[in-house]
Amino acid sequence: MVRASRGPSTDEAFERIRADAPVTRRDYLRILVTISGGLALGAFAVAAGVFPRRTGSAGAKKIADALAAGTSVTFAYPGPDDRAIAMRLPDGMLVAYSSICTHLSCAVLWEAPNEELVCPCHHGRFEASTGRVLGGPPPRPLPVIDLEERADGIYAVRARVV
Repeated sequence: MVRASRGPSTDEAFERIRADAPVTRRDYLRILVTISGGLALGAFAVAAGVFPRRTGSAGAKKIADALAAGTSVTFAYPGPDDRAIAMRLPDGMLVAYSSICTHLSCAVLWEAPNEELVCPCHHGRFEASTGRVLGGPPPRPLPVIDLEERADGIYAVRARVV
């Protein structure tokens, strides 16, 4: 009877592991310094504003002909990939915000009955009239989009961080 080979024995496997060069202290420190330097460089770049938030004016963009009280419209502003939402609150106030949660960038939805913007991912809540955080994990208010109501419609004119 011929026995099928199952590969190396346990002793042979341990010998191969022992033969591999272990990571020396010098190698470990080199890896540690490289990773720490990369993290420090990234933090410095963020602090220096190399990766700015998308704010400012992208020119006036028509977002709707009109908005009735208690209704909303979604649009992209200032760039084509920047989601936003405009609402006419029941009291007639016209407001717009980025619809990207300041916690982990989930979509923010408007709950008209509660007059709140809600992030369903982590239960973040924002006040509809100001964009400020009402509850949950979001660290800061929603970026505001300034609107102008003109004779021919409603225009987004500027995005800003409050």
